[in-house]
Amino acid sequence: MIIKRPSDLPPSEITPEREYLGRRTFLRRAAAVATAAVAVPRVLAACARHQDAAGGGGEVESAGEVAPQQDTPNSYEEITSYNNYYEFGTDKEDPKANSGRFRPRPWSVRVEGLCKKPGDYGLEDLLKPHAIEDRVYRLRCVEAWSMVIPWQGIPLAAMLARFEPQPSAKFVAFTTVLRPSEMPGQRRATLPWPYIEGLRMDEAMHPLTLMATGLYGKRLPNQNGAPLRLIVPWKYGFKGIKSIVRIAFVDRQPATTWNIAGPDEYGFYANVNPDVDHPRWTQSSERRIGEFRRRRTLMFNGYADQVQSMYAGMDLRANY
Repeated sequence: MIIKRPSDLPPSEITPEREYLGRRTFLRRAAAVATAAVAVPRVLAACARHQDAAGGGGEVESAGEVAPQQDTPNSYEEITSYNNYYEFGTDKEDPKANSGRFRPRPWSVRVEGLCKKPGDYGLEDLLKPHAIEDRVYRLRCVEAWSMVIPWQGIPLAAMLARFEPQPSAKFVAFTTVLRPSEMPGQRRATLPWPYIEGLRMDEAMHPLTLMATGLYGKRLPNQNGAPLRLIVPWKYGFKGIKSIVRIAFVDRQPATTWNIAGPDEYGFYANVNPDVDHPRWTQSSERRIGEFRRRRTLMFNGYADQVQSMYAGMDLRANY
């Protein structure tokens, strides 16, 4: 997942807020959708279903042909209609179709573990002390497709600092709400529910990491992770846990849902790395939704200068 702050982008690559909020229409883009049959355990089969549509086929730009990567935002319709959110179904169109009954308010988040201020925090209480920031992010999914999304949210570091983590806290774990009555995907054993994710503490406190609360100047839609979701721009999209109800400070690396489901395919770190392919498809290139021509994948999703020092000395193939 890639996040680009306004300060990180040249003016030519930023859509001004007044433009993207006031624009009535965007260019209509067509994205071919196909499915690939994959013989894998049930917890992994659905993940690859759309890989061929988003990551396979199409022409790849050679090293000599690559144009500057433009981060023009995708349309609101594209962003809210093509989603990975297995709690509402495994097809990309399922989250929009099946999330209407989900109720993101009222909402509270339980904070626990190695911190000085644990407790249950209401959504308004969590958000009120912080200024909401506008950022342009590029979402890079493990199936080799990407989008550019104008999010709003709070730097995760600012939110976590409020709870005063103890020095012994080395990781932070997140948990998604468990509501099978409102989330039909949770009625099936597609994944072990509830969904859980985690970051190293330095990753969580990095200034690029965001707790998103909205997009395009509006509240997060249900299908995009309402009311709170994580954005970690240099990692693949499955690290961006949605509808968070629990934050825990821990001293050991937490188990995470996709790593439990497929440890040989989905690692804890999930850093975007074009040199490490998924066992069933390449990660060296990606397709921007709405485009036919594929793009080369950038190391750390283009944020190597900002984040690579956190992984100095690590074998990024072993720690995928």
